[in-house]
Amino acid sequence: MWNILAWIQKNLVWSIPISMAAGLLFGTSADPAFLRSAILPLTFLMVYPMMVTMNVRELFKPGGQKLQGVTLAINFVLMPAIGYGMGLLFFANQPMIRLALLLTSLLPTSGMTISWTGFAKGNVPEAVKMTVIGLIVGSLLAPLYLKVLMGAAVAIPLLQVFLQIGLIVFLPLVLGTATRQWMVSLYGEQDFNKHHKQKFPPFSTLGVLGIVFVSIALKAKSIESHPALLPKLLLPLALIYLLNFVISTIVGKSLFGRNDAIALVYGTVMRNLSIALAIALGVFGEQGADAALLIALAYIVQVQAGAWYVKLTDRLFGEPVANPAISSDAVKIA
Repeated sequence: MWNILAWIQKNLVWSIPISMAAGLLFGTSADPAFLRSAILPLTFLMVYPMMVTMNVRELFKPGGQKLQGVTLAINFVLMPAIGYGMGLLFFANQPMIRLALLLTSLLPTSGMTISWTGFAKGNVPEAVKMTVIGLIVGSLLAPLYLKVLMGAAVAIPLLQVFLQIGLIVFLPLVLGTATRQWMVSLYGEQDFNKHHKQKFPPFSTLGVLGIVFVSIALKAKSIESHPALLPKLLLPLALIYLLNFVISTIVGKSLFGRNDAIALVYGTVMRNLSIALAIALGVFGEQGADAALLIALAYIVQVQAGAWYVKLTDRLFGEPVANPAISSDAVKIA
């Protein structure tokens, strides 16, 4: 079982498209409506393991103020503007698709931020800090951004959005932190990092694949009847990620050394698609299925782009001077 889970986790380039194909097949051959009841448990399965592996104490370590400040500016000023603009450009008359683009732009960083930074031999401790800050700040700002930017086009139930975020972000954060502290007290920090920590991310990956399956299944009949829908949705997503990579690379090379620049790129390009999906499906009901389809497709773009960028980092930023410590926090979470 662990070998299967490990393969799935290490091969997201293949496992996510397979999950999408399975969802499409199921949704066209059966009524997928009952799958809505699986959204909340799958969301918890996605988020809780990630919280167990995340060390919130990284927030209180000194240094990195400039790097974290630039990351926040890109994540919560530049990227929401790009996401909102792309929505108006490509989907002016489709408010739920615009909402999906905005959601992906508003919720930065995930376990992938840490993983890819580690693979590229970047500054992993700062990537961990970016992930925690991005998760908290994004969760608090997203409802307000949605209300201000999309309130005229879509009814935004502000209280419901906050409650959903509390349920899928802050409750798992509290429970995950408590679990981590309990396991560290039981096994010790070193033993936890070496033998137990890596057992959690594969379950998060299962949650991701499950929620992607549900998202595609719910829209399968629409995809079947309008096959041109997928390329239409993929184009603006590809443009957003391309712009994000280019801008973050230029800013990183201009302002920071190699390791910090790599952390900046992955701390601004990797989006928390799991939480975006949970909000789309959990808050907006039937309408949210349209938004969820685009967010599910973003997984393909994000995983492929992250993998290719790792191969380019030495060309873009030069060879690493020394091997940074990556093993303890470079968890492979989608």
